[in-house]
Amino acid sequence: MADRGVDLSGLPKEVRDQLAELDLELSEGDITQKGYEKKRAKLLAPYIPQTQMRVDVDPSVQTIQLSPSGPSAPDPSPSPEAGPSAAARHHRAHRSGGARDDRYRSDIHTEAVQAALAKHKEEKMALPMPTKRRSAFVQSPVDNCTPPDTSSASEDEGSLRRQQQAAVTAALAQSLQSPDYWINRSLQGSSTSSSASSTLSHGEPKSQGQGPGQTQTQTQTQTGNQTQIQQLLPGLPSALADVLAHTRLAENNSVPPDVTSSTQSERGSRVDMTPMVRGMSRGQSRSSMMETADGVPVHSRVSTKIQQLLNTLKRPKRPPLSEFFLDDTEEIVEVPRPDPSTPKPEGRQIIPVKGEPLGVVSNWPPALQAALARWGATQAKSPALTTLDHTGKPIYTLTYGKLWSRSLKLAYTLLNKLGTKTDPVLKPGDRVALVYPNNDPGMFWVAFYGCLLAEVIPVPIEVPLTRKDAGSQQIGFLLGSCGVGLALTSEVCLKGLPKTPNGEILQFKGWPRLKWVVTDTKYLTKPSKDWQPHIPTANTDTAYIEYKASKEGTVMGVAVSKISMLTHCQALTQACNYCEGETLVNVLDFKKDMGLWHGVLTSVMNRIHTISVPYAVMKACPLSWVQRVHIHKARVALVKCRDLHWAMMAHREQRDVNLSSLRMLIVADGANPWSVSSCDAFLNVFQSQGLRPEVICPCASSPEAMTVAIRRPGVRGAPLPARAILSMTGLSHGVIRVNTEDKNSALTVQDVGHVMPGALMCIVKPDGPPMLCKTDEIGEIVLNSRAGGTMYYGLPGVTKNTFEVIPVNSSGAPIGEIPFTRTGLLGFVGPGSLVFVVGKIEGLLAVSSRRHNADDLVATALAVEPVKTVYRGRIAVFSVTVFYDERIVIVAEQRPDASEEDSFQWMSRVLQAIDSIHQVGLYCLALVPANTLPKTPLGGIHVSETKQHFLEGSLHPCNILLCPHTCVTNMPKPRQKQPVGVGPASIMVGNLVAGKRIAQAAGREVGLIEDQELVRKHQFLSEALQSRAQSDPDHVLYVLLNAKGVAICTATCLQLHKRAEKVAAALMERGGINTGDNVVLLYPPGIDLIASFYGCLYAGCVPVTVRPPHPQNLAATLPTVRMIIDVSKAACILTTQLLMKTLRSKEAAASVNIKTWPTIIDTDDLPRKRPPQLYKPPTAEMLAYLDFSVSTTGMLTGVKISHAAVSALCRSIKLQCELYSSRQVAICLDPYCGLGFVLWCLSSVYSGHQSILIPPMELESSLALWLSTLSQYKIRDTFCSYSVMELCTKGLGTQTEILKARGVNLSCVRSCVVVAEERPRLALSQSFSKLFKDLGLSPRAVSTAFGSRVNLAICLQGTAGPDPSTVYVDMKSLRHDRVRLVERGAPQSLPLMESGTILPGVRVIIVNPETRGPLGDSHLGEIWVTSSHNASGYYTIYGEESLQADHFNTHLSFGETQTLWARTGYLGFVKRTEMVAASGDRHDALFVVGSLDETLELRGLRYHPIDIETSVSRAHRSIAESAVFTWTNLLVVVSELAGSEQEALDLVPLVTNVVLEEHHLIVGVVVVVDPGVIPINSRGEKQRMHLRDSFLADQLDPIYVAYNM
Repeated sequence: MADRGVDLSGLPKEVRDQLAELDLELSEGDITQKGYEKKRAKLLAPYIPQTQMRVDVDPSVQTIQLSPSGPSAPDPSPSPEAGPSAAARHHRAHRSGGARDDRYRSDIHTEAVQAALAKHKEEKMALPMPTKRRSAFVQSPVDNCTPPDTSSASEDEGSLRRQQQAAVTAALAQSLQSPDYWINRSLQGSSTSSSASSTLSHGEPKSQGQGPGQTQTQTQTQTGNQTQIQQLLPGLPSALADVLAHTRLAENNSVPPDVTSSTQSERGSRVDMTPMVRGMSRGQSRSSMMETADGVPVHSRVSTKIQQLLNTLKRPKRPPLSEFFLDDTEEIVEVPRPDPSTPKPEGRQIIPVKGEPLGVVSNWPPALQAALARWGATQAKSPALTTLDHTGKPIYTLTYGKLWSRSLKLAYTLLNKLGTKTDPVLKPGDRVALVYPNNDPGMFWVAFYGCLLAEVIPVPIEVPLTRKDAGSQQIGFLLGSCGVGLALTSEVCLKGLPKTPNGEILQFKGWPRLKWVVTDTKYLTKPSKDWQPHIPTANTDTAYIEYKASKEGTVMGVAVSKISMLTHCQALTQACNYCEGETLVNVLDFKKDMGLWHGVLTSVMNRIHTISVPYAVMKACPLSWVQRVHIHKARVALVKCRDLHWAMMAHREQRDVNLSSLRMLIVADGANPWSVSSCDAFLNVFQSQGLRPEVICPCASSPEAMTVAIRRPGVRGAPLPARAILSMTGLSHGVIRVNTEDKNSALTVQDVGHVMPGALMCIVKPDGPPMLCKTDEIGEIVLNSRAGGTMYYGLPGVTKNTFEVIPVNSSGAPIGEIPFTRTGLLGFVGPGSLVFVVGKIEGLLAVSSRRHNADDLVATALAVEPVKTVYRGRIAVFSVTVFYDERIVIVAEQRPDASEEDSFQWMSRVLQAIDSIHQVGLYCLALVPANTLPKTPLGGIHVSETKQHFLEGSLHPCNILLCPHTCVTNMPKPRQKQPVGVGPASIMVGNLVAGKRIAQAAGREVGLIEDQELVRKHQFLSEALQSRAQSDPDHVLYVLLNAKGVAICTATCLQLHKRAEKVAAALMERGGINTGDNVVLLYPPGIDLIASFYGCLYAGCVPVTVRPPHPQNLAATLPTVRMIIDVSKAACILTTQLLMKTLRSKEAAASVNIKTWPTIIDTDDLPRKRPPQLYKPPTAEMLAYLDFSVSTTGMLTGVKISHAAVSALCRSIKLQCELYSSRQVAICLDPYCGLGFVLWCLSSVYSGHQSILIPPMELESSLALWLSTLSQYKIRDTFCSYSVMELCTKGLGTQTEILKARGVNLSCVRSCVVVAEERPRLALSQSFSKLFKDLGLSPRAVSTAFGSRVNLAICLQGTAGPDPSTVYVDMKSLRHDRVRLVERGAPQSLPLMESGTILPGVRVIIVNPETRGPLGDSHLGEIWVTSSHNASGYYTIYGEESLQADHFNTHLSFGETQTLWARTGYLGFVKRTEMVAASGDRHDALFVVGSLDETLELRGLRYHPIDIETSVSRAHRSIAESAVFTWTNLLVVVSELAGSEQEALDLVPLVTNVVLEEHHLIVGVVVVVDPGVIPINSRGEKQRMHLRDSFLADQLDPIYVAYNM
């Protein structure tokens, strides 16, 4: 920097002021570092001596010596000329690092962290960086909360500061040999920032405070070392750098090769890519798809990252998982075996420690009010309180006389002037809230003492600033539990409270209704002559209530009785040796804790003059409290480490401050283990200004027990108290071990003096019964004293566990009668009965039987350089319970100028540091934009509220790193499948002996039911149509409705026959068609499609129905059409005029070759011609039509359906649904494949019933079309798809009243069947039934059908069968292919609905897909089917007979081996129910669980994607839809984000948590995408394989991709 040689004190005042303002701007984050340096240089330019060369080392400061013992400081006192310049430079160094607080800074610790990181560096851990969409997350710091870096962590966390650290000797030593850093430098080019520690990157040496007497040592040994140190600091692990470089190369790869299938098919550019052509089996398709995993190199960006993630995960994990085990049931959690090397406590049982007796002084007042009355009368002119304005200048001094008279007035007003004489608003003993801002102690004192005199109970609380303050709801809980109905406040404060538009004070969230009373003097009434306040001798009635927030964020009121309040003041007076008339400077919050006890209560008892320095002044002028001590010659100062730190930072040209008057500097958070170095560093800087070492008095306190221990003010020359250097590993096991082996993980703690006078203290185990600890064991401090809180007001249950604890000895016997109070502090008693505190219960994170302190983790995180990524004081550490253990989460605020790469690098290094030093894995590390974490009133971070936001998914991080792979070590063992060594016959016998049935079921018999004549008559559908045209020509078979519900087209038997003849004639003439040729039918849903189908049958061709391309999305939909036309070798296309134009359009030419279409015939205006003769197939085994469909795995399969199968299927449906000519059936389905096609085109012609056709796409413009049609035509039977049902549920759910008013009545519907090829969607069916129950829909009406490729209709809930049953199965067993029924609501239970009654003539059996043997009914297996309407085989262009035989003509390996079965490819089970079937037997229900192709094999278990997706969709309100798939055994979860993009990263931890909790799987990659990205086929099923292909080919344009470590 240019100002190295400028003496700032010599500059003109206005320049100094401008510099100060610049410093403030930088610290508040209003100006960037660069801008700051530029402006500063400009200001100083005129004053820089011209001759100055750039000198990096200030000769006045000694160099560091790299000796084995670490930095040594030969000269204990700073050389005189080092003073100002070193201090000034110190301040600048601090600024240039951009960190205002150096919280939790310990040189030794920083050094330890650097050493640990250096060790890691050699292991080269490559973490893939998350992929983020550029538009997302433009960081905009929210501007209302506190300015960037003023605050510390929350007060109670003890906001501790550390002095700047020395050079990292360990890191130097480590890296000197490593060639790694050269590689690093070259890779990163100019960005030194990422590899160099920012604290050294501004050319500023750092100074260090090692111990109370050491000097500031200098980090560089020679001028040129600056860059070298930068290079040597453990930077970005080079492997990571490699990967980043690689990633960039990969991004330039213009077209990633298609990695998903071996077929060379053209890809559609949009998400729903063309399906792969398959006329073959699953087996083959799967193997070809997995080639990417091992054989084929994958070059897309995503794959590189996944590969990287896999490499990272291959690194050995600690602790190693023990051997596999095979138990099927109780395998939920891996129970960690106790480690034999765990340190155990070895000392004897502790003996309670007694404080010195509380002395009796003759003139101690009988009550605190009496002391005030005495001083008010005898020392009226004596000053009681001086308050400062926001610049730090005194505004007014309240004398004891004024304090007394105003408190009297207030007491009188409260009791006599608020209501009427007969009905006063307040009575003695009522609770009153005190709402006063921090800068107005005077009003607070008057209010507090006024309440004491009126004998009402004051409850001081923070001023609520907005309706949604962090924790304001909990304050409402406090006010409610204390029964507060009245609030006292000042006029100024009242004006500032948020108001409603009509001027009333807002009703704060969760607060009871309050009356507000202003207590400014002008509103108070002078008491009448005869009125005297009642001042009884202190008794056990409550005097005041102090609030306290628990770890969970609940705010409770600790009641302090009058006698406790008085005794506590006496004990503090004795311990601190207070004398009458002393002066005390208080920087703490005067509403509670030490600030209240010393600064408001004890001070009045001893007629002390208190100078109150509010938080706002500290922010503007951090040195103000030191100046006050100097000006007023104060004897006592009451501060926190934060204040020491700020004063040290601001100590620049303040040479004239003298602190020799201080006899006691009380450090209120001295119990925090990280306070020791703040105290040392402060002493270091101010010893030359008269500060004596023995003055520093750390103390320990808790809201419940009040002051626990305090170091007594020392005598000059007495030996200073000792330090304990403890092993962190020991601490995590709860034992005290002096740290010897590894200096990296040491914790230095200072004592907090002796226990309070008149108190008795024990240490008990923090959890379980309060058993006394051993002498070398860490435990909770419990205290018995008359000077503590008495209860949590209004909460007797919680009170008992805290205020009435009786410790027990090792045999469990109570050690006495007297009750102790839990302090919430963890510690031990050292030599000489000194008390040491190592943390708080509420900061404890208990991870797999070890305990870690949140503050320690914060300290480690902040010792990781460079800290330019985050704000020092804005970090929250907490644990969340996931999968049977606590998991550690760290959330910090990211600086707006931090780059993505810096943040990610900092995060990965924090992981490593915490892992090395604390031996614990972090679960999640999240960075949020500046100023977005919830704050406590005094500017700290509100941890419990932050945790709440994290769990609700409302934290909105801008960077997140999850590490479930490394820190979740209690996963169940992977299952190893046993080789089947037992023969099939013995399995059968075993099943029979065990009383298990073979899992099979069948529909009714067909043969005997119907007249053979009819069967012969309808052997071919073409003949059935002809006979109907003759016998019943005017019977209407079809009615087609448009969006308005108007019948736009109808077809009688004769009309349909005539139109079919015209089509047949056209085919023969124009198409030149031979018998048996395939003809593609390309029509929108309607009657043209049906007529053309029968036309093809009349002409002897084989029709192939194809969904027409979507005119708005030709690029995506036309290639599929083209592919079916090519695969089916169609000789001709029948279509409409409009579609013909589309096929030949320019737009079509962009995605397919339009010159090679087969003959296209438009059937809109055909001439009236009859074909010479109508074709009759020679046998019923001939092909009737081809059914093409795209499976969910993206396979395009065509199956052959024979005439015999068509007739048999139509017959089964007719029997099951009791269809005959007088029936009307409404169909709202796509008519292109499967059962949808059969119902739309075939069934009516066979059975003669009338079909009302509703094209599903019409529902998009008219949602109520389907339901109003059902009502209008009084339909009894209707068929729909899940997409239709979902449209109605989502779109009409809120409109049932409107529909009712329009007269829609669904009571006529007897069966509403959802046609599907998947597991029934129970939740959707149930919500549909519930929503439309009001319109008369019977809850029994909704059911499902089930079909597959090999058999288009296996189940269909007809009219005769029993109602479909629902069972609850245990998901854990299901993963093991077992079916175990459980009660509804059992944990881990999955509801499944029967898929409908099995059709007549159909038999199913459940088979083990590997061994092909039949299974018992408690097993999950593949559903095999046999029936006369099975499809005849795949239509393949390869003629792969072996594969066909595999799927269509398969035999069981044992059991009934003669029957030919077809494999459906679906997993399911059969259960015998209590219902009775038509035959009189008990009904066997078939339950479909999911497609075998879709299942995920993970950790040896079988998972169904839909189950994981259901859990994921529940994880956060903004997840619209989700899909999962695996890639190289990583589980990838894709979630569509329905909310704003800033919520994208909230999903990552929630999705990971829910999958871990409910499925015991670790998610490898979480991908957040826009709504509508997950491709869905016409049946409403997710196309997961397409999604996977798009993801790997990097075509999803995701909002965020997180790679979990």
